[in-house]
Formats: sequence, C-alpha cells, structure tokens
Amino acid sequence: MVYLKSLVFNSLFYVGTGILVIVMGPVLLLPSRFARAVARFWGYMTYLLLAMIGIKQSVHGNRHLDRQVLYAVKHQSAWETIILSWLLSAPAFVLKRELLRLPIIGWFFLETGCIPVDRSAGMKALRDMRLAGKTLAAKGRSMLIFPQGTRIAPGVDHPYEIGVFALYEATGLPVVPVALNSGHVWPRNSWMKYPGLVTVEFLDPIDPGLDRKSFMATLKQRIEDRMEILDAPFIKNQEKA
Repeated sequence: MVYLKSLVFNSLFYVGTGILVIVMGPVLLLPSRFARAVARFWGYMTYLLLAMIGIKQSVHGNRHLDRQVLYAVKHQSAWETIILSWLLSAPAFVLKRELLRLPIIGWFFLETGCIPVDRSAGMKALRDMRLAGKTLAAKGRSMLIFPQGTRIAPGVDHPYEIGVFALYEATGLPVVPVALNSGHVWPRNSWMKYPGLVTVEFLDPIDPGLDRKSFMATLKQRIEDRMEILDAPFIKNQEKA
C-alpha cells in the first residue's frame, strides 16, 4: 500500500509541477511578487497531494508573519523546501547554486529572490551571501536558511555551518529556529513516502547582537533539544518493528 501511495503521489506531483511550470512561465516576465505567489501555490498543491496519501502536518509556535525575520530550519527532506514557501508566504530561500541550472524552475528560484550559494567558493560565498542578505533585508524580505547546509537524515549528527551566522550578523534580523521531523515520512533521496504526521515547531527567536560562538551554540541547542522530542515517537516505532 505504501508503494502504491508513493506511486500516486510522485506521479501527480511531478506531472502537476511540470504543468505549473509551463503554464506559469510567463510569470517570469512580471514583478517578483507574482513568482512568489506561484511558489506559495506549489507548496499548497503539494500539501494537498501529501494529505491525500496520509501525510498530514501539525504546526506549532509563532511563525512571525507580521515582521521580518531569518528562519533557521532543520533540513531533513524536500518537504520543507516546498511546504514552507506556502506556510511562510515565500521567504527568500538560501539554496545551492546548482539548483539554478534546472530548466525554468531555476529561473523561478531567481525570480523569487533566492540567495544562491556556490559551496565551492569558500569565503567568497560567505561574502556574497552577506551582500545578498543585506540587499533583501533592505527590501523588507524575510529569509530562510538551512543552517546545516544540506539534508540530514533523522538522528544523524552534523555540524551547523557558519553561513547562518553570516546572515544573522549582516542583516541584524532576529533568527527563528525551526525544528521538524519531515525526514520520517519523506526520507532524503528516497522515492517512498510514508503516511504519518510532520510536526513543525517555530521556537523562540534569537535576538540580534550575540557573538558567533554564543549564537551558534544557542541555535544548535534550541533546535536539537526539540529534535530529540520530535524524533522520539518514530524511533520507538522503529525499535518495536
């Protein structure tokens, strides 16, 4: 049954995404707010398809939609890269530059005002990120970054990268840590989708002004402390199986 549901979801998701990209192509010629509206619709469409196969979501905490912030999000799955565009009204995502090479979709990423990062560029990448962050902050945009830099499977330890501090320092924005457990229902690099509940928690914001060491320690502790709780039910079920 899980295989069949995964087949249904993937078929509808990729066909629907393809149609959306083709139909909405002309939006690229319009102001960026129209591209951001398409991103929100894509997220809502994906939410509906996931609900159809038994993947639901529970959202807790203040999303801070009424002010400008920097979201620092745990990254386990493709779920958050799509659904959070809808839930957070399409903030500017920090993403790897390679995604811009995708036909048409890459152009949409650019039009929505994303911050592309060349992960092979070292310190230059950080300088470019800081500059892009300042520009977006001046325009009143909220931003979203995955502080570990890549998708991490549930329960796997991985360092938090310095890029999140670079944006925090450059923009002067409060950082909202976000913990979630999407990797249990939509595993990284997997075709399968498993029915279940994705829990998303928007934690207490970290105000501007901390030094690098204090900020990085605070961010990691807030997210990882919650991850232990969010992952626990899935780990117990795996142990029983």
